[in-house]
Amino acid sequence: MSETFTGSFTQQEPIPEDAIEAALAVLRHGRLHRYNVAEGEAGETALLEQEFAAQMGAKYCLAVASGGYALATSLRAIGVQPGDNVLTNAFTLAPVPGSIASVGAVPVFVEVTEDLTIDLEDLAAKADQAKVLMLSHMRGHLCDMDRLMEICNAAGITVIEDCAHTMGASWNGVLSGRHGAVGCYSCQTYKHVNSGEGGLLVTDDDEIAARAIMMSGSYMLFGRHLAAPGPEVFERVKYETPNISGRMDNLRAAILRPQLRDLDTQVERWNDRYRTVEDGLRGTPGLTVVERPKQEIYVGSSIQFLLLDWSEDAVQEVVRRCAARGVELKWFGTPEPVAFTSRYDSWRYADTQRLPQSDRILAGIIDMRVPLTFSLEDCAQIARIIRAEVSAVYQSG
Repeated sequence: MSETFTGSFTQQEPIPEDAIEAALAVLRHGRLHRYNVAEGEAGETALLEQEFAAQMGAKYCLAVASGGYALATSLRAIGVQPGDNVLTNAFTLAPVPGSIASVGAVPVFVEVTEDLTIDLEDLAAKADQAKVLMLSHMRGHLCDMDRLMEICNAAGITVIEDCAHTMGASWNGVLSGRHGAVGCYSCQTYKHVNSGEGGLLVTDDDEIAARAIMMSGSYMLFGRHLAAPGPEVFERVKYETPNISGRMDNLRAAILRPQLRDLDTQVERWNDRYRTVEDGLRGTPGLTVVERPKQEIYVGSSIQFLLLDWSEDAVQEVVRRCAARGVELKWFGTPEPVAFTSRYDSWRYADTQRLPQSDRILAGIIDMRVPLTFSLEDCAQIARIIRAEVSAVYQSG
């Protein structure tokens, strides 16, 4: 009889006990709003920002309501105006082009490579079309960031990094989010720290930080931020920067602070699971493993593989057969959006572009979550199931 996996692909680990105790302390005193603090109290949100800035080696940090809010706020803070073009990956998730559209700007998509990263040759060819790149490190894959920054610096392009899937990752020793002008991170349940929803923004730029803090809804309480520029910077921007409230509260910050202290340990655990699945898939007929460059330290909270040039029916048959054995795979090639697997031609608020290379690759991308609730034995079993079902469909084709 064929083995069946019985675990859940959406079950996260419990919130750590020290985070639960910190949350209970906030609930007991009732000061959930980030600016509602007692005499001499910094507040959980301000402390989170201070600690995350130090962890990332950044001057400034702002905690906000979501990763998507961080992205849109970054665009506004660097001065993107309605009608401006903004470059971004063809392979990403909807909040990235959504944040561009939310400020009235126009997404210009750049091709994806078989490494699932932005195509640097296509980026160089389109570098004269925009002054901003919102770079999505989609599903945790980092491109050659040294080369990307060479292209963008030469063209005068400001880079915002979407690090929703790369908190704790690095390229050539530089942490993800620290190459560009702004790094944006998500704290949503399926990311690397879990507060349900939430986001973090880091930058070294005084005015970007001040504008972002004002936009987040600081009113004139910016002096209560511990990871912010001095008051003289706020004097330059405070009357001309709109309030677009999206603050993080003290309850979520309290939950996050202990989790961030354990981030490196969690990264190692994810990568152990990722490599177990990856090793089990290697050599499967018809399946392409996405190789990780030696310069990259990644966070394997999800894994992708390619069924390149397969028919739509054959890919769907693999997904169906794996699901029947308890393994949940997501396909980015589906013509209609399903859950989070929409693609650039699904976002009809953006101009349709012809991206034949991306169309071919998207048609073959299979995606799977790797939650920490899986054991290494679970991961080995999942790989066996995928290998068996891909092989069966491939051999019958």
